[in-house]
Amino acid sequence: MLLIPAIDLKDGRCVRLRQGRMDDETIFSEEPVEVAGNWLAAGARRLHLVDLNGAFAGEPVNGEVIRAIAEAYPDLPIQVGGGIRDEATIQAYLDAGVTYTIIGTQAVKQPGFVTRACQRFPGHIIVGLDAKDGLVAIDGWATVTEHKVVDLATRFEQDGVEAIVYTDIGRDGMLTGPNVEATAALAASIGIPVVASGGITNIEDVLALCEAASAGITAAITGRAIYEGTLDFAEGQRLADEYP
Repeated sequence: MLLIPAIDLKDGRCVRLRQGRMDDETIFSEEPVEVAGNWLAAGARRLHLVDLNGAFAGEPVNGEVIRAIAEAYPDLPIQVGGGIRDEATIQAYLDAGVTYTIIGTQAVKQPGFVTRACQRFPGHIIVGLDAKDGLVAIDGWATVTEHKVVDLATRFEQDGVEAIVYTDIGRDGMLTGPNVEATAALAASIGIPVVASGGITNIEDVLALCEAASAGITAAITGRAIYEGTLDFAEGQRLADEYP
C-alpha cells in the first residue's frame, strides 16, 4: 500500500484544517515547494495536493504554487483536487505536469462532467468522495447530500475513473484513526482502487489499513499526523511495503 503525503494549500501556504473548516487551520510552512521536496526525500512516491481556497471558490486559486511543485519535481506523480469544475482546468493542470486531477463537488453536482472528463483525459481522472455517515458531502464539506457513497462510486467506476479517494470527514484532521471498516466496505463493493483519507494518526493506523488492503485499498493519504510527528512517514511507508 502506498502512503501519500498531503499538502493542503491555503493562501499559498501549507496548512491543515480540522474537519474542513477554513477558520480552524494550522500553518505548517510558508514554502510548499520545499515541503514537497522533504516528502520526496523521505520516500514519497506520490503527492496529494489540495487547493483549499479553490474548493470554496470553485476555481483554482493556488494554481501557481501547484505548478511550481510539479515543475520542481517532474518525476514525482502528483494528484490535485480543489476547485476543478471544468475541462479547461484539468487541461491546465495536466499541461503543468500534474498526473491526476481529482473531481469532487462537480462530480456530485454534474456527474456527466466526470463521464466527459474520462473520455477526454483517460487515465488522469480520480473522483474524491467525502462522506459523513455514508452520505456524500460537497462544497468544501459545507453541504451533506442524500447520495450514498457506494452508489456514486459504482457510477464513476462505470465512467472509467482511475480511483476513488474516500474521506471520512468526521475523522479528517482529528487524529482519531481512519474509518477502516467503511473504507474497506467501499473498496470491496467496486472494482477500482480506493485511496483512504482522513484520520490516520500513527503506525497502527497504517497497519490496520494494510490489513484491509486486500479489499481494494491501494493507498492512504496522510496529513496532520506526518506534520505533527505522530506518524513517521518514512517508517510508515517501509512497513507498508513490507506488509505480507
